[in-house]
Amino acid sequence: MTYKRPETQSGLLPASRRALLGAAVKGGGGFLLSAFLPGLPLLQAARAQDTATGVVFRPNAFIRITPQGAVTFIMRYAEMGQGIYTGISMLLAEELGVTLDQVTVEAAPADPAYVDSVAGEEETGGSSSTRDSWVPLREAGAAARMMLVAAAAQIWGVPEAACQTRNGQVFHPDSGWSLSYGALTEAAARQPVPAKVVLKSPSDFLVIGTNPRRLDTKAKTNGSAQFGIDVQVPGMKIGRIMACPVKGGHLTGYDRVAALAVPGVVDVVTLPDALAVIGEHMWAAIKGLDAAAPQWDYGPNAATSSSDIIARMKAASDQSGVVALKAGNAEYALKQAHTRIDAVYELPFLAHAALEPINTTLHIRPDGADVWVGTQVPGRARQEVADATGLKPETIAVHNHLIGGGFGRRLDSNSIGQAARFAKQVPYPVKLIWTRKEDMTHDQFRPYYYDRVSAGLTQDGAISGWHHRTTGSAVTARWYPEGMQGGLDPDAVEGATQTPYNLPDHLVEFVRDEPAPVTTLWWRGVGPTHNVFVVESMIDELAHQAAQDPLAFRKTLSAHQPRALKVLNEVEKQSGWGKSLPPGHGMGVALHYSFQTWAATVLEVAVEGDGQIRLIQAHSAVDCGPVVFPDGIVAQIQGGLIFGLTMALYNEITLKNGRVEQTNFHNYRMMRLNEAPDIQVHLVSDPDAEIGGIGEVGTVAAAPALANALFAATGKRLRRIPFARQMGGGKV
Repeated sequence: MTYKRPETQSGLLPASRRALLGAAVKGGGGFLLSAFLPGLPLLQAARAQDTATGVVFRPNAFIRITPQGAVTFIMRYAEMGQGIYTGISMLLAEELGVTLDQVTVEAAPADPAYVDSVAGEEETGGSSSTRDSWVPLREAGAAARMMLVAAAAQIWGVPEAACQTRNGQVFHPDSGWSLSYGALTEAAARQPVPAKVVLKSPSDFLVIGTNPRRLDTKAKTNGSAQFGIDVQVPGMKIGRIMACPVKGGHLTGYDRVAALAVPGVVDVVTLPDALAVIGEHMWAAIKGLDAAAPQWDYGPNAATSSSDIIARMKAASDQSGVVALKAGNAEYALKQAHTRIDAVYELPFLAHAALEPINTTLHIRPDGADVWVGTQVPGRARQEVADATGLKPETIAVHNHLIGGGFGRRLDSNSIGQAARFAKQVPYPVKLIWTRKEDMTHDQFRPYYYDRVSAGLTQDGAISGWHHRTTGSAVTARWYPEGMQGGLDPDAVEGATQTPYNLPDHLVEFVRDEPAPVTTLWWRGVGPTHNVFVVESMIDELAHQAAQDPLAFRKTLSAHQPRALKVLNEVEKQSGWGKSLPPGHGMGVALHYSFQTWAATVLEVAVEGDGQIRLIQAHSAVDCGPVVFPDGIVAQIQGGLIFGLTMALYNEITLKNGRVEQTNFHNYRMMRLNEAPDIQVHLVSDPDAEIGGIGEVGTVAAAPALANALFAATGKRLRRIPFARQMGGGKV
């Protein structure tokens, strides 16, 4: 077919449209498209003129394209090292028809328009960002692309089906015509929103499934990346905070005169349970708080220690709990078992220990506030400030920043509320920082878990009965009370109620026990990090009791799960499972289904004569359904394993006289580079399956794979984390 070029002065556009687009370019008009979000309609945003930037847009989950061709993705998820800015941008870029180097990412503000109806709020957590975005954000990009194509087709007078997109341009191959997205913004904004959005076929993907350079790499390597702690605001002061060392205590006195006498100190402000010294710079704030020498009444928890908490949990675990799962008759099956194992597993309190300590910068004014912070929950952060100041939420702007490690800690915004109560006492902007000691001792800790498990075997080695009773804190009850189910915290039993295995007689219970001296919160891997350690350790115990190979035993029990068999077969092959090992070496395996992802991990360790543990090599086979960013998956599995192995070897938070004993990395140890194993990740994903999460999958596998490997190496079964000291070589 031959197309006649429209007669115009330029030879490309009809005069009226050329004038319209020219005016748009000069005026800085733009095309704005809100993303499809579950439960929210796709809205075509109204255009407007802004005298400063030339473009105005309504904050929702928007794609913004300027007449100059700049493409901005407004990101509702927090980037804390997991690569989500890149992964989510790949979804949008794929369907929009642009390359990642054409994209700028802008953090979304706290605003109800960005609420994910799946989570019910703005939230980055639970390895859910890509899962929740897989369809809606691709639809957002596709809808924008369709409107741009419709605009170009209308200008050229050709069918939309005859046009194609590539690298931010619309092409008409038969005529050779092309228009950039920037040139089409005005016309595209006038197009109706597509009634039906057509997504690309996976066979046509150009971005998804590739390995581009991460969007945050350049800034993080040249020092220009802005984390919350990097914020600089004109007129800003810096404050150091100290809270009562014991939860429930309060401030009784301090030396204000001595603090103000320190050069650079400008103010001292207090709360009932905390003190902040504000200075022109951090050193003044540090020295000023030392001079203030606060005194405390330590309150009702002053005599409590870890041993008291554990003893109470042990007693509580003797009682029946809320039933989370009941299949068949576990107690009868256990009574009939040929062999029975009764075990107690314990997991300690854990700190998040992120590299970037807690910090918040605020400017509280009578008419509103600005907050600069890195948070996983911008909406909650804004509400904390509103509650602390009495300001209306809509007058509070939350400027979200890169986070130097979240791990669940930034899912809580209590520290932001504390900062706001301090900041409202001063007229200037102030950055309030927790020291490393404050960050460690006043963390909101992963709960202590005390689990009783009983499991039996028939004479021929099949499982006969499984009873798992977990005792611990209910994070959901505090963080999201609506999520409690008749006294049951679903998170506390996740990974216990749904296992990869065929367990016909299966009982799971939850006993809630809240430790008064600490506040608990989710920690990377949440429920599965706890329960998969218990389940996979017990499966291993049963395999050895039945004189069966642990990996083969798992294959038999998960024969009804083809994806489980796939990852087990792959990790068996890649790791050389069953190969001859030197004395003192052992290999352990862990299988789990967490965050809609299947993973099997084999870890090889060596235990020296003095009890020192060396991590030799890890292999993880992962099936997360469709793969968006392969290198990102590999990085997250590797990082998650190191995070989890560090915990399993070394980490625990203990209390003495109500105080947390661990204060910094000298006694809350991190794994050194030379201690990390060689980690090989093998992607065996199913593109037709549901898409799974990745950020916490490696962490979940670490402790059980390590415990099982140590048993294989030494014959010693470790049921309490951390392991290093129990092996006799646990120097901190």
